[in-house]
Amino acid sequence: MTVRPILICGAPVLHSAAKPVTEFDEGLASLISDMFDTMDAAPGVGLAAPQIGVDKQIFVYSYPDDEGNDRRGVAVNPQLFITPLVLDEPTAADEEGCLSFPGERFPLVRAESVLLRAQDENGKPFEIECDGWFARIMQHEFDHLLGYLYIDRLNHHFAKAAEKIRKSRQWGKPGLSWMPGVDDLEG
Repeated sequence: MTVRPILICGAPVLHSAAKPVTEFDEGLASLISDMFDTMDAAPGVGLAAPQIGVDKQIFVYSYPDDEGNDRRGVAVNPQLFITPLVLDEPTAADEEGCLSFPGERFPLVRAESVLLRAQDENGKPFEIECDGWFARIMQHEFDHLLGYLYIDRLNHHFAKAAEKIRKSRQWGKPGLSWMPGVDDLEG
């Protein structure tokens, strides 16, 4: 089990588009295993490779469906097709958080459903239709691969609050991270 440090907002890799994966080898399998270990230790429901400093188009996820069955997997070189977004005011039901802006939650309106097309750890293509919170997770993790944190998408009121937190914690500069299982930033 290898848990890696999670970068906090400000690291350049979090704010630029990730590169496609071209080699499906033991190194990729090891990276994916580390990503699952890190996500589970955080604890989180998703983790993108840039969050652990790796500039690759990969994210892992783990979220139970309505029957309690765990939907757990990896998306390599994903494409996300999003249903039209209804631009409502965010509510408490829309709150989400991010391991790269740890311990904070803000409401963000997301599309209710998405279609994920990606490759698995062996390069085999797959497709998943996602609704509700599962769709939110996919959008959140996909955003990381585009160089966005969810705080970049907040409406003005919540963006100001997030900026105050960033400044007070002196986040937003390179070199900051936290270690799941050691630092209690998501508790």
